[in-house]
Amino acid sequence: MKVIVVALLISSFLSLKTEAAPELLDSVSVIVDQGVVLESQITELITVVKRNAVLNDQSLPSDRALRTQAIEKLILDNLQMQMADRMGIQISDPQLEQTILNIAQGEKMNIAQFREKVAQEGVSYDTYREEIRKELILGEVRRANVRRRVYITEQEVSNLVTLIDEQGDEQAEYNLGHILIEFPPEPTDADIEQAKTRANKVLELLNKGSDFAKIATASSGGSLALEGGDMGWMNINSMPTLFAEAVQKKSKDDLIGPIRSGAGFHILKVIDLRGIERVEIAEVNARHILIAPSVILSDEKAEKMLKEFRKQILAGEADFAELAKEHSADTGSALKGGELGWADPNIYVPEFINTLAKLEVDEISEPVRTQYGWHLMQLIGKRVGDATEKRKEEKAHQLLFQRKFAEESDIWLREIRASAYIEVLTQQGE
Repeated sequence: MKVIVVALLISSFLSLKTEAAPELLDSVSVIVDQGVVLESQITELITVVKRNAVLNDQSLPSDRALRTQAIEKLILDNLQMQMADRMGIQISDPQLEQTILNIAQGEKMNIAQFREKVAQEGVSYDTYREEIRKELILGEVRRANVRRRVYITEQEVSNLVTLIDEQGDEQAEYNLGHILIEFPPEPTDADIEQAKTRANKVLELLNKGSDFAKIATASSGGSLALEGGDMGWMNINSMPTLFAEAVQKKSKDDLIGPIRSGAGFHILKVIDLRGIERVEIAEVNARHILIAPSVILSDEKAEKMLKEFRKQILAGEADFAELAKEHSADTGSALKGGELGWADPNIYVPEFINTLAKLEVDEISEPVRTQYGWHLMQLIGKRVGDATEKRKEEKAHQLLFQRKFAEESDIWLREIRASAYIEVLTQQGE
């Protein structure tokens, strides 16, 4: 799984032309607590969605419906960015550049080539950088506020380990489409009945052949509405519990629902499904010392500090574990002398993975820069991972966390939306 996931909407900014005809004035379209959504932001987002639709051969709803969804997304983004300001969440330039480097490498380009691609598409590199910075901040805000709401019991882990054992190696992965016909947080009987009627009408249209993505974009109250409701690929154990129970034994293109939850009525479509092959994974045990640059400690000094540590260790003048305990910014591993324990190397960031792959056992790397700072790494050992009970439990815990984090994220977003002061000042284009 990639450590850093950049939203598809942001990557599509590469295809926008920034040299537009000058406008006389921008205007405030929505007041969002202490912030605002500008008309230019709404227009820009709608343009992005329309451009994506053309590239993906996807049909879209009316401009009115598209505008409504765009405003809703921008309201949620604005609320989260205000929260980020209050929490003091920032993304440093080195961290931002490392993220963009990872994106470029994912497209098999170096930074120079990637910058050239951005320029060829008519987008300034500074504009692209700030969009990526925003997405990283939104991700940090969600993790900070939602992670503490996720609670997993030992019994849940044990039950899931048993279920995985029963399912064997032929577990299914589903690519799901999702439409939420929502009702208010404290709905009346009339609210629920009205939502149910709408959901049944949507299902009727879908059964008659209407385009799922178009209806999702126009009607869904879910967070992925502007992506046509596409939830991506998910193992049955990592999707919301309601969905997991509903999709079992379903086939490609099957429609499911309406399924009622506390948020409203859900309609699902099995866009595709696939089996999971079992793969033996080579595990590594490594340790590291992390030095995080700050206002006090520059990037150059952090790197120099680790070079000196390496020199001392190789000369027998210092001990790796003792240096880690004293200096490493990774407090979790520092207490264990920097040791990270046996793990699939793919859980680490790309720079970490690449460095470990080149090291021999007991070899110490040169300082390596990642989004978190500078690392001095040592490979302690390698082995082929087996299906131990501990590994099964870790996998079960990860799947449960993914499921609960997704569920709690949606609830949290609805809560901050419901408690915010929102005033729509204009509805141009209706």
